[in-house]
Amino acid sequence: MPIEPGHYARKQLHSESGLVRWSHGSRFRLARRLVAPHAGRHLLDYGCGDGTFLALVQNLFPTALGVDIDPLQIADCAMRFVTAPGIRFLTTDRLGDSVHDHRYEVVVCMEVLEHCPDDIQAAVLDELYRVMAPGGTLVISVPIEIGPPVVAKQCARALIALRGASEYDTRERYSPGELVRMMFAGADTALPREEYRGTGPDGLPTRYTGHKGFNWRKLRRAVGARFTIERQLFSPMPIAGPWLNSQVWFVCRKH
Repeated sequence: MPIEPGHYARKQLHSESGLVRWSHGSRFRLARRLVAPHAGRHLLDYGCGDGTFLALVQNLFPTALGVDIDPLQIADCAMRFVTAPGIRFLTTDRLGDSVHDHRYEVVVCMEVLEHCPDDIQAAVLDELYRVMAPGGTLVISVPIEIGPPVVAKQCARALIALRGASEYDTRERYSPGELVRMMFAGADTALPREEYRGTGPDGLPTRYTGHKGFNWRKLRRAVGARFTIERQLFSPMPIAGPWLNSQVWFVCRKH
């Protein structure tokens, strides 16, 4: 039985904007292709959000675990996935239980790490390493917010907001100087990243960032220090590389 779409799927995959539907739809289709060769293995979706990806791969991974920091979101997922008892959901703090150590042969972490300040990003990568089985596969995707894509994205976000998409009204803005700096960013280029505050599932305060100032080339170094990066891909137009795409992907193997 089909899983009822969550809030993210309704906003992105079923957006009134054809550009948004195409970009995010391409991302999820690529993610499915990347994990398909490992069908039937233990799958973990770290930062699962509303469970959109787990719903799309339910026929490949009928038993899987989704974790997210938001307990309300996890509760909503558990309710909507009631017809898929093999797919479970937990808050991220419960992933610290030793039962998860070295357990998952396939781990996906999509559109999560760009929201983590540097120290939290390092802790998340260490946790992913801990829960992965030896020889396991890790699929990471993050947005490209440097080079020509950052200009294209800011223009697209403004246009979509003008057309009435309220979720883009609060988008992050760049000054002209900041936009030029990120347009010509190198591997070490960075902007001061504004941090926001929230509350984690354990009741403790959390910190997170938006997309502004995120540099995927810097993240690549952090990922490569822990995992073997076997493939680097781009979406939604793979042949265009980092110059005309909105996402970059790392397909990694645990050392």
